[in-house]
Amino acid sequence: MSPRILGATIVRILRQLLHDPRTIGMLILVPALLLALLYFMYDDQPAVFDRVALVMLGVFPFVIMFLVTSIAMLRERTTGTLERLLTTPLGKLDLLFGYGIAFGLAAAVQASVAAALAYWLFDLDTAGSTWLVILIAVVNAVLGVALGLFCSAFARTEFQAVQFMPVVAVPQILLCGLFVSREQMAGWLEAISNVLPLSYAVEALQEVGASSDPTATLWRDLGVVSGCVVVALVLAAATLRRRTA
Repeated sequence: MSPRILGATIVRILRQLLHDPRTIGMLILVPALLLALLYFMYDDQPAVFDRVALVMLGVFPFVIMFLVTSIAMLRERTTGTLERLLTTPLGKLDLLFGYGIAFGLAAAVQASVAAALAYWLFDLDTAGSTWLVILIAVVNAVLGVALGLFCSAFARTEFQAVQFMPVVAVPQILLCGLFVSREQMAGWLEAISNVLPLSYAVEALQEVGASSDPTATLWRDLGVVSGCVVVALVLAAATLRRRTA
């Protein structure tokens, strides 16, 4: 990778984002609206709201970034932009890590707005730091970006890209420990949960909710999720085709 080309790629992707108000609205407003919905659902159960909202602060960025990135990369392919870019000195890793960093910056804004609303408007209460929650949410968002880039290689239309949602994202949400504790699942379900990166992101958030100081489990889980991000980006680079047809 070239730092100069990587920097130019990040700037190009951020400019594209800034010229797309619908995507910005989806990134910023949707998590806030969904958190508001959760708040009113659990209006008389603050303990339940604290548990669910904390996890959702990590799940929402993952799902939204997966959806936005897979469609954005598919557009790059179908419009021929990707093919033209790859005829320049731009490398595959420059492009994919550029996407990861640019969307990671957008995720930092998204997570900060959502966390601010959750803590100060909806009275979310956690033992640990707000900044750790934001950090985990951003890493989770970048995981969604990496998986979205990888899955976009196997889609030819935006409809096909969306179809990866129930295959890649939904099982991770169901098995991450939000609805049923992972220890209470059947052995084979727990084994599947143990290899899904969202399970570790959720566990890290639960550590923040239960402990005032960062724990070894939290850092281990963040390391696992970060490692999955790198693996997904490398796999996405391996499947990145130079021709769109």
